[in-house]
Amino acid sequence: MDKPLKNPPPYPIASVDHALRAATILQMEGGATVSQIAERLGVARSTAHRVLAMLVYRDFAVHGEDRVYRAGPVLELAAHSQSLASRLRAAALPHLHRLADLLDETVNLTVRTGDTTRFVASVESRQALRVGSREGMVFPAHRTTAGLLLLADLTDEELEEVYTPERYRDRPADRPDLARLRAELRRLRRNGFAVNKERSERGLVAVGVPVRDRDGTALAGLSVSMPSVRYDPHRLRSLVATLETSAHALETDLTVAR
Repeated sequence: MDKPLKNPPPYPIASVDHALRAATILQMEGGATVSQIAERLGVARSTAHRVLAMLVYRDFAVHGEDRVYRAGPVLELAAHSQSLASRLRAAALPHLHRLADLLDETVNLTVRTGDTTRFVASVESRQALRVGSREGMVFPAHRTTAGLLLLADLTDEELEEVYTPERYRDRPADRPDLARLRAELRRLRRNGFAVNKERSERGLVAVGVPVRDRDGTALAGLSVSMPSVRYDPHRLRSLVATLETSAHALETDLTVAR
């Protein structure tokens, strides 16, 4: 089995984690107040203020006269326009919260950039044993549920471009076997959903469906993640149906918002 990806380090530094997560929020969403950052990080306002002050000092953030912190020059984010990921996240959050309440498992919204996927929103389960938030984290696309869903939307030529050998010249072992990947993606297209059994992380199972625009193009992946000890294959069809209902509702909201 491949080694696990993105597991927490054995000696995590909370202050560093808070700063990185705050920077990610500013980059993806355009701006936030001290109170909003404190709520998202689960820390006191004083802690959030210190984190943001350090980001401002290092030019990862700027503090406006309206008391809103925004991404600074280091993050190179356009300050006056929301990214697609930001709009997707804003539209998806109400659906993610309802889905997490319904399933009592952690749910995620993920987008693809090249050969990687990025978790743009996570809502954690309330259970003691749960999959933690992956918000802001980046994984290889072919190793994640949503990544496979989004890769399945590509033609063979587009897939070849994503995994061109030149991109992996310095890390050939990271390039997937395209013949095997194409076969897997064909099965996924037929099924309309993806199941990830400990592919990205040991002890984790995820099930996902695509979120599409009105033209049918896959924009993101909507998934539920759970400890493998709680996964019941007999519930797969029910899980997929529940995810598809939420995905269709999100697609409707995105269409109305355009």
